[in-house]
Amino acid sequence: MALKVVNVSRPMADTSMFEAAGIEFSQTLVDSTTSKADYIDILRDVDGAMIGTLPLTDREVLEACPNLKIVSRSGVGVDSIDLSAATELGILACNTPGINTSEVADHAMALLLSLTRLVRETDGAVQAGKWSDDPAAIAAFRSNLRRIAGSTVGIIGLGNIGRAFASRIRGFGPERIISYDPYVPQTTADLYGVQLVSLDELLTTADYITIHTPSTAETRHLINSDTLSRMKKTAILINCARGPLVDPAALQIALQSGQIEAAGLDVTETEPIDAEDPLLGIDNLILTPHIAGASPTSGVEGGRKQAENVLLVLTGRPPHGLGNPEVIKTIAVLRATDAGRWAGVPDFSTALAL
Repeated sequence: MALKVVNVSRPMADTSMFEAAGIEFSQTLVDSTTSKADYIDILRDVDGAMIGTLPLTDREVLEACPNLKIVSRSGVGVDSIDLSAATELGILACNTPGINTSEVADHAMALLLSLTRLVRETDGAVQAGKWSDDPAAIAAFRSNLRRIAGSTVGIIGLGNIGRAFASRIRGFGPERIISYDPYVPQTTADLYGVQLVSLDELLTTADYITIHTPSTAETRHLINSDTLSRMKKTAILINCARGPLVDPAALQIALQSGQIEAAGLDVTETEPIDAEDPLLGIDNLILTPHIAGASPTSGVEGGRKQAENVLLVLTGRPPHGLGNPEVIKTIAVLRATDAGRWAGVPDFSTALAL
């Protein structure tokens, strides 16, 4: 019986790779309005799935799919997948690291520059005719413009995107680039002109803070009322990582009370953000709709690698990225006892473990 793969995340133009491997491919796109029952029905009999952020691929979904071996998401995030359940069941949760590193680092820079140079506000004033009709209003902007040169820039998370941001910000001449990342050695940070510091030192000394760390139970609400209170009143916060890293209620209070100067978010805890959310309409906050990683280039590369993950695993080869490496042990135990969902699929676990 042929293996089955379904794509539910994006239009798939080239299906030849699956056809060449003798894998049955289908496509049924879903979104945030798709019910869990319908989502389960789509995935129930497949061996591999190309999934998106929503609907959530939670334990209930995974347990209802006895043949499922791999779920593959485009981008670096796997936070929409229940990793504990996937590991327990012997299902790989794969991602495509590196496909949008440039785009996200560029977007974080764009948000920071928009906030330091008041691009949105001054454009609005000019568009309203104030340059000619109200020169005093234009002049008032000058005292609030800021320079990055000579400042301290803090990066929370010095992975691929954090490093790409460090490379970009260096050209603006900050006095210091500091980072909090307990999983990165100073020898690596040295390559990017970055000094590793404690989270407390970063929060209390950085003029500009940008977040590029994964969303996990450990990092949920890393930015909260306590950490915001330790920032400078002139601090600007950027988040192009994941929404749950920032407590939205605490951020709202910090922005409206002047506890910090401004923020730029590409992600929010609930997406899409509700039209009545209190974060909307705050003057010193820029919000973009989770598009930091998007471009035609990253879209094509992400779709290709997302599909390749599924094909590689189902033909006995390691994927581009794996969010739950502990699953290798689970699969090894399954193969040694009752292969179950992995029966008949070439063994790739040794290659993945190397």
